[in-house]
Amino acid sequence: MSFAQSLTDLGVTLPDAPAPAANYVPAVQTGNLVFVSGQISMNADGMIKGRLGDDMSVEDGARAARQCAINLLAQVRAACGGDIDRLKRVVKLTGFVNCTPDFGDQPAIINGASDFLVEALGEAGRHSRSAVGAVLPFGVAVEIEGIFEVA
Repeated sequence: MSFAQSLTDLGVTLPDAPAPAANYVPAVQTGNLVFVSGQISMNADGMIKGRLGDDMSVEDGARAARQCAINLLAQVRAACGGDIDRLKRVVKLTGFVNCTPDFGDQPAIINGASDFLVEALGEAGRHSRSAVGAVLPFGVAVEIEGIFEVA
């Protein structure tokens, strides 16, 4: 099954790849790797804001991370000329969680992205990963950057 079909079966429509918010490019391809700049937690309704350990639950944070993964795939699709099926595998994610200093469950938040990628892409969605706490731009809950192998 194609990745495009798998996303359709999950009821996921990739948005248009968001434009960068500053002086950088959203993705760089070198060889068969695509490096995607950090994608913030944002959906059709706007930015998903919150601070874990303060005003946002772990479940809401994981949903925000899932949206970051969807935005990452949108950037990969754009980098592949509109063909998400050129994606071969997710190589690495680095997840940043907007949280209080005493919040220690960053991995559970980034699991929202990891679990979605495995659900949508199967074995090709399994990846290496880091999950850290941070202060994020615009007060968004999560930001995730990724490295992807493409054909």
